[in-house]
Amino acid sequence: MILEHAILNVRPGESPAFLLALEKALPLISATPGFIRLEVKPCLEIPERYLLLVEWQTLEAHTHGFRGSDRYQQWRALLHHFYDPFPVVEHYGDTIVSG
Repeated sequence: MILEHAILNVRPGESPAFLLALEKALPLISATPGFIRLEVKPCLEIPERYLLLVEWQTLEAHTHGFRGSDRYQQWRALLHHFYDPFPVVEHYGDTIVSG
């Protein structure tokens, strides 16, 4: 399993619209082969900051399957204008330590 991680900083005052757009965008990503699940968590210390976590079966499911699809273009149109700055997306592998 691959874990995609990004910190989403939403422009001030735009969180309600962002959350509505995210609901519309969810079916776009979840239709991708290799998609497992998505979570978005609000930051408790910084309003309008969110943690995006997406689980994929493989890295390629995200980088080629989703980002290479027409659905990603729709995702971009719905969500990317909310971010300032634009988020850095990173991918993580299997757990090496657990407690």
